[in-house]
Amino acid sequence: MKAFTMKAFTTIAVAAVGVVLLTAVPARAALNVVTTTQDMASITQEVGGDKIKVTALAKGYQDPHFVEAKPSFVLILNKANLLIVVGRDLEIGWLPPLITQSRNAKIQPGAEGYLDPSTSARILDMPTGAITRAEGDVHPLGNPHYWLDPANAVRMAIQVRNRLVQLRPADAEYFDQHLQNFKVRINDANKRWMAQVAPYRGAKVVGYHPSLPNFARHFGLDIIGTIEPKPGIPPSPSHTLEIINLIKAQHVKAILMEPYFDRKTPDFIAAQTGAQVVVIYPSVGGKPGLDDYFKLFDDDINELTKALK
Repeated sequence: MKAFTMKAFTTIAVAAVGVVLLTAVPARAALNVVTTTQDMASITQEVGGDKIKVTALAKGYQDPHFVEAKPSFVLILNKANLLIVVGRDLEIGWLPPLITQSRNAKIQPGAEGYLDPSTSARILDMPTGAITRAEGDVHPLGNPHYWLDPANAVRMAIQVRNRLVQLRPADAEYFDQHLQNFKVRINDANKRWMAQVAPYRGAKVVGYHPSLPNFARHFGLDIIGTIEPKPGIPPSPSHTLEIINLIKAQHVKAILMEPYFDRKTPDFIAAQTGAQVVVIYPSVGGKPGLDDYFKLFDDDINELTKALK
C-alpha cells in the first residue's frame, strides 16, 4: 500500500511539474512597431491592440517636415519589426539616413517590415508639369497631409491590418475585429463631426500653409488663399495686403493655421479684418489632451465651429 502511495505521489508530482512548465511558457512577444508620426501610431494602435507595441518618432507638436534626427531613433528603428511611414516625401528630410543607419534589413523600403499606407489614400494637390524651387516646397508626390481626412484613416487602417496579418497570420481574427471596431467608431464620430460643421459647409477660410486641403475638402470648407504666397515661403508685405483685401471682400471669418508657425502675420491680418485666427492641430499629441485620432478631430471641429459662428 505504501509503495502504491509513493508511486501515485510521484506520478502526480511529475504531472504537476509538467503543468508548471507549460504555464511558464511566455506568451508571444508583441510586434515592435515604429511609426514616423503620432497620427500613424494612433491608427496603428487601434488595429493592433495589445498584440503590438507602438513607438512614434515625431511628436505631434513638431512640424513633421523638419524633425531632428536623434541618435536614439537609430536604436529604436534597429529593434523594429515594422516601420510605418506617412510617405509622399513628408519625411524625406530626416528619415532615410536613419533607416540606413539602423542596419535593420526588415524595415528597409520594399521589405516586409516597411509600410507606406499613402498608396491607398486619396491624395490631393498632385502637381503637374515641371517642378522647380521657384514654386516653394512643393511635394512632387502630392499633399502628404492625407490623414486629416477620416475616410483616409479607414484606408490607412486597412493597410495596417493587412501588413500585421502578413507578419502575424495567427492573429488575423484579432486584427480583423479591431479593424471592424475602428470602422464603426470612426463612422459614428464622423457623423457627429459632419453634423457640427453642416451649418457652415461652403464657408470661405484662409489658411497659413497648405496642410489642410484634405480636412477642408472632407468638411466642405473653401480655402480661398494662404498667408504663405507659396509653400514654405514667408509672407511678404505685398502678399499680406492681398490677403487682407481678399478676406474683406469675401467676408472670411476664420484664418486657419498650424501651431508651429509664427502667429505675428496671422494676428496682424486678423486685427485688420476682424477674422479670427483658429489654430487647427494637424496631429495627435499637438497639445495636451489630444491623445488619439478621435480627440484630435473633436478639438479641431469644436474650435473651427466656434470661429465660424
